[in-house]
Amino acid sequence: MKNEYKSNRLRIIYLLLFCAVIFTKVSAQTVNISGSVFSNSHKPLEAATVTIYPSSITTFTNKEGAYYFNEIPKNSKKLIVSYSGYIKSEIELSLDKNSNVQPDIILHQEVKELQEVVIKDNYATRLNKKESLNIDVVNSSFIQRNLGGSLMQSLQRLPGVKTISIGSGGSKPLIRGLSFNQVIVVENGIKHEGQQWGADHGLEIDQYAVNRVEIIKGPSSFIYGSDAIGGAINIKPLAFPAKHTLGGTIDITGKSNNEQYGGSFNLFGRNEKWFFDTRITTMDYGDYRVPTDVVQVYNYAVPLYKNHLRNTAGRELDLHASTGYIGQKFKSVLYVSNVYSKTGFFANAHGLEPRNVDTELHDKSSRDIQMPYQEVNHTKISNTTSFQLGEHQLETQLGFQKNFRREWSHYVNHGYMPPIYPDDMYAPKDLERQYDKEVFSASAKDEFSLGNHQFTVGVNTELQQNKIGGWSFLIPAFTQVNAGAFAYDKIQLNEKWLLHAALRLDYGKIKMKQYTDWFESEVTTNGQTNFEYLERSEELTRTFKSFTWSAGVNYNLEKFSLKANAGTSFRMPIAKELASNGVNYHYFRFEKGDPNLSAEQSYQLDLGLEWQDHKWSVQLSPFFNYFPNYIYLNPTSQHDIYYGAGNQVFEYEQSKVMRYGGELQTRYQFLKSLSGEILVEYLYSEQLSGSKKGYTLPFSPPASVLFGLTYSPEIKNLRGTYFSLDYRFTAEQNQIVPPEKKTASSNVFNLALGTKIRTGQQDLAISLQVQNLFNAKYLNHTSFYRLIELPEASRNIILSVKIPFLIHNQK
Repeated sequence: MKNEYKSNRLRIIYLLLFCAVIFTKVSAQTVNISGSVFSNSHKPLEAATVTIYPSSITTFTNKEGAYYFNEIPKNSKKLIVSYSGYIKSEIELSLDKNSNVQPDIILHQEVKELQEVVIKDNYATRLNKKESLNIDVVNSSFIQRNLGGSLMQSLQRLPGVKTISIGSGGSKPLIRGLSFNQVIVVENGIKHEGQQWGADHGLEIDQYAVNRVEIIKGPSSFIYGSDAIGGAINIKPLAFPAKHTLGGTIDITGKSNNEQYGGSFNLFGRNEKWFFDTRITTMDYGDYRVPTDVVQVYNYAVPLYKNHLRNTAGRELDLHASTGYIGQKFKSVLYVSNVYSKTGFFANAHGLEPRNVDTELHDKSSRDIQMPYQEVNHTKISNTTSFQLGEHQLETQLGFQKNFRREWSHYVNHGYMPPIYPDDMYAPKDLERQYDKEVFSASAKDEFSLGNHQFTVGVNTELQQNKIGGWSFLIPAFTQVNAGAFAYDKIQLNEKWLLHAALRLDYGKIKMKQYTDWFESEVTTNGQTNFEYLERSEELTRTFKSFTWSAGVNYNLEKFSLKANAGTSFRMPIAKELASNGVNYHYFRFEKGDPNLSAEQSYQLDLGLEWQDHKWSVQLSPFFNYFPNYIYLNPTSQHDIYYGAGNQVFEYEQSKVMRYGGELQTRYQFLKSLSGEILVEYLYSEQLSGSKKGYTLPFSPPASVLFGLTYSPEIKNLRGTYFSLDYRFTAEQNQIVPPEKKTASSNVFNLALGTKIRTGQQDLAISLQVQNLFNAKYLNHTSFYRLIELPEASRNIILSVKIPFLIHNQK
C-alpha cells in the first residue's frame, strides 16, 4: 500500500510538471501587441482595420486611433492596416517579448480617393451592417466638397434629406418630409435645443466644426426620446489630437452669389493625456441674387434691384473650445461653444405692411442689414465622461444651453394697439419678438455584454425654461421637463444574423404661463362696451407619458445585406401647438393652438437592402409609417380683423396620416478613374381623416433623381483630384395643402472639382463648386419663401481652401 501511494504521488507530480511545461510553452508562443494609427495630418483614425498575418486575427482602432491584440501567436509575421481613402500599410513584425508596443503607423491618403466620391467609407458600411435603422454617414471632406450656406444645405445632396431654407445663410433639416420638432439634432452627444418650431429659425451649428455626421432616416425615439419621430442628425465629436502634437487648420471660403467671404481657424494640441481643440469661424455676406427681377408677393409685384433679394445679408461669428483628459480607462471632455448670427429678412415679405418698404434705403448697399432682421446667440456647455468598470463601459453627459433670439422690426399697430408706441413700455420700440431659452440636461448610460447579448441601458432628463419679450405675441412663456429611460439589446446569433430589441419609457410635463395684452381692447358684453386687457393665453399644465418599442434584424453576407426595423415613436406637443394665439408675420397668418392636443404617435417599418460587388453598389431603403394623431396646422375660412390685421386664421388640429416612400442609391465604377451614381428619392403622404382628408402634408418634397459622374485622374504632384458633374431632376409637386401652391418640375446642374497639393507633411485641399451651373429659374417646394413664388438662388461659384499646419510633432 505504501509503495502504491508513493507511485500515485509521483504520477501526480509528473502530471503537474508536464502541464506546467505545456503551459509555459503555450504562453511563450503568444504575445500582446498594441499601437496607434494616424492620418498624415496627425489625426487619429477611428475604425481603421488592423489584421495580423498569417493568423488573420482582426481588430479595429478606437477614437484615439489605438489598437490592441491579446495573446496572438508569437510567430506572427506581419501587420496590415487599412482605412478607406488611405493607402494600405504593411508592417513586418519581430516579436521577441511578451508585450510589444509598435511605433505609430501613419497612413497617407490615396491619390484616387474614390470613397470621398461615394460619400460612405468602411465605417459607414460596418455601421449599417450592425444597425437596423437606415443611416447615412458623411465626413468633413464631403461637407467641404458640397459646401452650402449652412450645414443642412451642405447635406441635402443625400437622398431623403432636404432643407427648409431661409435665404442663403440658414436652414433647418427636412428628413423624409418631416421637420421642425419632429427631427432632432445631436451635437457632441447633447440634443441641440433652439427655437426649432419656426420655419424661419435656422440651425445654430458651425459646419466648419463638424467632423462626421450620421443621418438617421426614420423614427428613432427609442434612442433620443421625444422629437425624434421623424429622424435625427447626429454630429459626432471631433477626433482627439495625436499625442505630443500642436497644429491646426485654416479654412478660407468665398461665394460669388452673395459675395460671401470668411473662414475658420482651428488650433489643437495634446501632450500625453491632456488635449485642447479650439476654433473661430467668421462669415460676412450680402443680399443674395435670384434669376428674376420681379417677385410676386401675394399678387403684388415687387421689383428687385440688380436681382438682389433686398435685406438678406448677414454676419456670423462662432467660437469653439474643447479640452479634456484621455486615459486608458477614463476620459472626460469639456465642450464650450457660442454661435452668433445676424441676418436680415426679405424686406418685401415680412410684417403687416410689406408694401411700405423704403427700397431706396435698402438698395444703397447690398451688404447692410436693415430692419426687419433677427439676431440669434446660442451658447452651449457640455461635459462627456466615460470610464470602464470591469465589463461595463459607463458614460455620463451634462449640458447647458442658452438660445437667445430677437426679431427686430418697425412697430406697426393693428387691432386696438395704440398708433404711437408708449414711451414707458417694457420692451424697446423696434423689438418685435424675443425668445430666451435655457436648457439643463443630464444623461447616463451603461454598455456591457452577456454572452452573445450586447446591452445598453440609460436614463436622461432635461429642464427647459422659456421666456418671451417684445411687443408682439405668438406663444407664451413656458417651462418644460422631460425624462426617459431605455434598454437596448443587440443579439449576435452568428456571423450572419443580428437581432435588435429596445424599450423606452418617457415622461414630459409642460407648464405655460398666462399672457395678457399690454394694450386695452374694446369688449362688448350684454350691450355694454368696455376697454379691457385681454388674456391671450391662460395658465396651462399638460403631462404626457409614453411607452415605445423597437425591434430589428440584420442579415449580412459577403456582398449582400438585409435589415428591417419595426417600432413605435411619440412626440409631445410643443407650446406653439398648444397655446399660440397671434400673428405670424413671416407667413401673414393668425395662428391658434389647441390646449387639448394629445401626443403624436407613429408606427413605422423601415427596410434596407444593400448589394456590393467589385464595381457595383446598390442600396434600397423603403419605409412606411402611420400616425393615428398627426398634429397639423389647418387653414380655416376665418379671418381675424382686429388682432390678426385681417389675416387668415390657422388652427392646430390632429388627423390620421399615412406615409411611405424610399431612397435608392446606385453606384458603378466604369473605369479606374471614372465612376457614376444615381440617387433617387420618393415620398407619398396622405391625411386619412379631418378637414383635410385626402390631402398630403405641408413641405412634402416631390420625387427627384440625381445623376452624378465623377472623374478622378492621377496627376503628378497632386492627390485626390476629382471632377464631378451632377444633374438633378425634380418632379412637379401637385399634391399640396392649401395655401401651398403647386410647384413645377426643375432641372439643375452642379459642377465640382478639387485636389490636394502636398506641402511638407500636410495636404492643402482646394475645392471649387458651381451651383446652378446654367442659372436655371426654378422653385423649391420646401423653401421658406416658396409661397411668394421666389425662385432659388442664381448661379453660385464657391471656392474653398483648407490649409492644415503642424507646429510640433514629437514621436
